[in-house]
Amino acid sequence: MKKTLLFFCIAFTAFAQPRASVYDPALVFNPLLNFMPSTPYRSAAGKPGPAYWQNRADYDISCELNPNKNKITGQVTIKYTNNSPDELRFIWLQLDQNKFKSDSKGSKNTPLDAGRYGLFNFEGGYNLSEVSVKNAKGQTILESQFIDDTRLQLLLKEPLKSKENLSISIKFEFDIPSNGADRMGTYDTKAGIIYEIAQWYPRVCVYDDLEGWNVLPYLGAGEFYLEYGDINYTITVPKNYTVVGSGALTNPNEVLTTKQISALKKAADSDKTITVISESDRKELNKNTSGTSTWKFTCANTRDVAWAASPSFLWDASSAVLPSGKRVIVQSVYPAESAGSNAWDKSTEYTKHSIEYYSKLLFEYPYPTATNVAGVVSGMEYPGIVFCAAEAKEAGLFGVTDHEFGHTWFPMIVGSNERKYAWMDEGFNTYINSLSGKAYKKGEFGRSMNTAAMGVLTTNTQPIISIADAALESELGILAYFKPAMGLNMLANAVVGEDRLTFALRTYVHDWAFKHPSPYDFFHSMNNSLGEDLNWFWTGFYLNSYTIDQSIKSVACKADNCSEGTYITIENLEKLPMPVELEIIEKKKDPVIVKLPVEIWQKGSTWTFLYPSSRELQSVKLNPRKILPDINNMNNFWEAK
Repeated sequence: MKKTLLFFCIAFTAFAQPRASVYDPALVFNPLLNFMPSTPYRSAAGKPGPAYWQNRADYDISCELNPNKNKITGQVTIKYTNNSPDELRFIWLQLDQNKFKSDSKGSKNTPLDAGRYGLFNFEGGYNLSEVSVKNAKGQTILESQFIDDTRLQLLLKEPLKSKENLSISIKFEFDIPSNGADRMGTYDTKAGIIYEIAQWYPRVCVYDDLEGWNVLPYLGAGEFYLEYGDINYTITVPKNYTVVGSGALTNPNEVLTTKQISALKKAADSDKTITVISESDRKELNKNTSGTSTWKFTCANTRDVAWAASPSFLWDASSAVLPSGKRVIVQSVYPAESAGSNAWDKSTEYTKHSIEYYSKLLFEYPYPTATNVAGVVSGMEYPGIVFCAAEAKEAGLFGVTDHEFGHTWFPMIVGSNERKYAWMDEGFNTYINSLSGKAYKKGEFGRSMNTAAMGVLTTNTQPIISIADAALESELGILAYFKPAMGLNMLANAVVGEDRLTFALRTYVHDWAFKHPSPYDFFHSMNNSLGEDLNWFWTGFYLNSYTIDQSIKSVACKADNCSEGTYITIENLEKLPMPVELEIIEKKKDPVIVKLPVEIWQKGSTWTFLYPSSRELQSVKLNPRKILPDINNMNNFWEAK
């Protein structure tokens, strides 16, 4: 290169010292990365195999809420079906309320400031009695039982054989925590307490073909992994309480007034929000405080149920129209303090948008109702019902409502293991939330995902694959929510296109609806739907915490004459390769966008190409749309001097 060209070709890197690349193409383009041959249970194409199986748990539950004692008392009967090819000599159940015992692993893992999931000065946990296990013939087969923290092991006198079922019956009671790991609890209002009740009955652990029994303890950050089945449940409460829950209310004539039933029937065909319980209605209901009423619900093909009850609820409803033309009730319950045209009066409208949008985007909403509850929980999802902060309003209320109902698809429909792989529900959901926000009223609450600004946050962090309970609470939002969503955003905008990515996500949801995919199932499903070998990306960005640093190394005219073209050399300095996008401006001409595929990095850390310029270049810029979280933007720009 001649000295006359050197001054022209100095890249704009005065603020950053040149450094050697640490990139190794053999590391990320290894052909055996994510290698997963098909088994009878799981296909290498990322789909359930021809012999795929999962066990089933059907529940009948009855419970009573005693506000005077702040206690839940109940009984659960579980019909557990072993669809695996294995004989099971014991059954594991989850006892999540035991987290709130002072000697639990969850309590001992609570930081001094309690954090989001801790609770001080409360002694909770289950009191279990009359535990029994019977085979299909009605014979008692429980040999012994063992409680270990948030797990209950039932040892059997005879094994549960493949394709057989047994029945487990347990009486339980527990004191209700005021804030149960920000997933359940109580909220004081002027008209009475709002009870948001979840993780409230013993639930069977998942037994799968990947790990057998999945028995990680409940520590707080890690959420849930549950079997599917039908759940019938009854809730007995004081007479003046209103109850909402997962699934369908099966005895409305016994617990609702004629006016409420009429309003719900109207809402079932309405696109507008209909009042079911007004403030004057609530006051009238609270004149009768003697006795109790029992509310009956059923939820089919579900992994869980949750409910809420209060004498303070205002109630409004509308309906969402699904792609099939079917309508489902969407509704909200909240105290008078939360009402307002910029607050919970809009909740049902937001809920309607979410249910309709995601049903069209991915998979039709599977439950008969969608209920948003205002209370102490800042945001938590359950099948057909979500808990959101009573103080939320405007963009905050839209955001939390949309996020929690987005969880209907991840993990309520696609039943991934949340306790191990939080990113498979939180991250995927955060990505589709970004699409939903842009779609609501032409982007009224839409926010662009600024992945470039996240670059610095991707350095020195744990990998996305880390389990939630192993992440620092200050990093959990990055690892479980934003970084995996950012990965999908990069795929959509820098690799395959948004429409193609949506197609692949839709295929993944349809293949794994009401089933249990692993991370590798997701990776292979996406590869096959997109027709791309993205193992370099899954390995670098999801399984490892590799970072991106693309740089402009040099710019030089061909044969000292820029009218014959310009050589541009770029370099990949960090471990993660990505496709390249450059904005190139020739002097006195409009910008031109040049895109290069990720395959340019298969042979090494530098790449030179000839740009067909007709005159000298004015500037070259990498990552002009700020799609990539490049950790060093100082070497992304070259300008003629």
